[in-house]
Amino acid sequence: MAKGTKNSDRRNLFQELSSGVDAMRDDREGRLELRRQTIEPAKLYQLKVTLMETEPPIWRRLRVPGDTTLARLDRIIQTAMGWTNSHLHTFTAGGVVYADPNPEWEIKVRNERRARLGGIAREEGEAFVYEYDMGDSWRHQVVVEDVLVESEDTVRPLCLAGERACPPEDCGGVHGYYETLECLRDPDHEEYEKTKTWIEAMTGGPFDPDAFDIEAVNRALQAFDRP
Repeated sequence: MAKGTKNSDRRNLFQELSSGVDAMRDDREGRLELRRQTIEPAKLYQLKVTLMETEPPIWRRLRVPGDTTLARLDRIIQTAMGWTNSHLHTFTAGGVVYADPNPEWEIKVRNERRARLGGIAREEGEAFVYEYDMGDSWRHQVVVEDVLVESEDTVRPLCLAGERACPPEDCGGVHGYYETLECLRDPDHEEYEKTKTWIEAMTGGPFDPDAFDIEAVNRALQAFDRP
């Protein structure tokens, strides 16, 4: 009789364990099915891109889909700011550097084509750095101002606002840019004519540091399809 009780106890224990495993499996499969049925809305990011160390600041406010790759975000920032995509660039977020893979890099970089905006900055208030031209070191602070739900009319990037012109390429970084402006304000400066000729050749005409054409920027951004 004792032996029968022991076997019965074993069967009951086995049944309990089996039932527990079945319940766990059913729960897991149910949760997975729920995840399949619940499609997370696409995110839309409002970013403020500010050229660091400029005063008054040179900045752009952009609306960009969260699934935009960093490689594409590079081109969007280039277009919005007014750069000519003539130099290397990096993104730095959370201590990780992202860039276009290149054997010339002397630092470890991750492939920017495999990283997306929503993966490096998820919430309002988060920020990262975009650096363009490692020589002149144009460093941009990119701040997430808002994260919204995307709608059908927001699949392309858009410039919402901005102030002041982009500096000309190869002018020596922020310090060199302000020296250039100081020279242009003084027709008696010994470098005035040379600087004026150079900057007009670089920018295609008279240079106004306070000018910003948001309509021209958005016409250029229309060419960007996702991702």
